[in-house]
Amino acid sequence: MTTSDRPTRADAARNRALLLAAAEDEFAERGASASVADIARRAGVAKGTVFRHFPTKEDLVAAIVCGHIAVLAEAARGLADSPDAGAALLEFLTIAADQRQRHDLTFLQSASAGDPRVTEVRDVLHKHLKTLVDRARTSGAIRADITEADVFLMMCAPIHIVENLASPPPLLWQRYLAIIFDGLRTDGAHPLPQPAPVAP
Repeated sequence: MTTSDRPTRADAARNRALLLAAAEDEFAERGASASVADIARRAGVAKGTVFRHFPTKEDLVAAIVCGHIAVLAEAARGLADSPDAGAALLEFLTIAADQRQRHDLTFLQSASAGDPRVTEVRDVLHKHLKTLVDRARTSGAIRADITEADVFLMMCAPIHIVENLASPPPLLWQRYLAIIFDGLRTDGAHPLPQPAPVAP
């Protein structure tokens, strides 16, 4: 193989992106039964290319989940210095719900629950989300008894609500996010009946 025949760094990055997208689609359609061969075929690469990037199916699942969590962590980090702390938290929850609406990661998150790589990037998300929640609470934008764990658990709630309908309008989740966020505000707040949970 000559130097010009060898895969470039750009080729490798492109193949990795193709594989992650193809794998996510295959897992969405087939669940755990999705095969490496099917993923390679969908991505338009050789099966060996899959194993060069991801030695096991578990590595592939972890990479998908880590990628999505990293997007949320970066969104939270980027919003941390926003002048309006309440608006920043609402924007983050909007980004999180929109991601969940476009990418159903339920099976993949369950499959990678104990993976240390996923735990590491989730810890980063918790750190940046805590900053958003603390700032919103300190500014009075949200009630004083709301914790980062509360908000973390609410991230996908608007999507879970509309999934009870057979054919919900694409943006109906925004209605329920608005209702949920109003429940976080200080106006008209009543004492909560149970203490906050520990962050997942």
